[in-house]
Amino acid sequence: MQHTPKISRPPEVSINLADLIALRGESRGFSLRPGQIRAAQSGGYRSRVRGRGMEFAEVRCYQQGDDVRSIDWRVTARQGKPHTKLFQEERERAVLLAVDYRRPMFFATRGSFKAVQASKLAALLAWRSLQQGDRVGAFLFSEERQCELRPQLGKAGVLNLLRQMVADPAWQRPLHHPFEPQQRLAQTLMRLRRVARPGSLILLLSDFSQWDEQVEKQLSLLSRHNDLGLIFCHDPLEAELPPAGSYRVSDGRNDLTMSTLDRSGRDHYRDKFAQHLETIEQFCRQRRSLFLTCATNQAPLDCLQQGLLKRSGG
Repeated sequence: MQHTPKISRPPEVSINLADLIALRGESRGFSLRPGQIRAAQSGGYRSRVRGRGMEFAEVRCYQQGDDVRSIDWRVTARQGKPHTKLFQEERERAVLLAVDYRRPMFFATRGSFKAVQASKLAALLAWRSLQQGDRVGAFLFSEERQCELRPQLGKAGVLNLLRQMVADPAWQRPLHHPFEPQQRLAQTLMRLRRVARPGSLILLLSDFSQWDEQVEKQLSLLSRHNDLGLIFCHDPLEAELPPAGSYRVSDGRNDLTMSTLDRSGRDHYRDKFAQHLETIEQFCRQRRSLFLTCATNQAPLDCLQQGLLKRSGG
């Protein structure tokens, strides 16, 4: 019986478990402190979420949706208006890594596929979350499947995440398969909303193709009860066309010749990407969410270090 030999793919277009495990040592080179990512706290942190915890925090006017069992009747009688006791919850933080493995992520003209970069970033973030005592979970999505991993403590949870990333069927696609996304990002985020538990830190790694009003709506809803971070993976060619000339390109199905001789066309292309980037960044600024970028020819650790340092004002 003959077996089809397994095709060995270079590290620029694939991931392996050993490399992702090795990133554990590099993950100490940055911090996910609450001051850098607006997040519910874990372990030694204190949560920004108010609930029925052990430590009294404050009394405020009753608001719709408050637990009536927490009404402070003495203050209510004295003030003539209902008041509620609030307590400071201490709990472990759940970190949910949402990794985009849709077809556009399997692209690069320099460095590594966007999907490879996203995987390495996710591994670094998972290891760092483990070191900080957080529970780590994941939401991996592609045209082939959606994989949901519930947040859990310990090294075993991180290793399970890494195995699931390596085993994702998206990596088995033919390298020249058409990369037009077949799964709407907004629909995926609707599912992510159902998976995420309130108070989680959600880090979404994607190229954000198909960004539109529906995507913004779903992310806005996510950010109401969770802390949100967006990590934008992109290729240099997506930011700017190559020097003036003629180039043969393919979408995996059809070939065509592209001319970059027109300067105004190159400027329009560059401006369109800059506008896309600014739209996402402004969305994050308005919601005080983390926003980082990582190009395919950048070192993932450098992107995290520089982006988090900039956010902390260092």
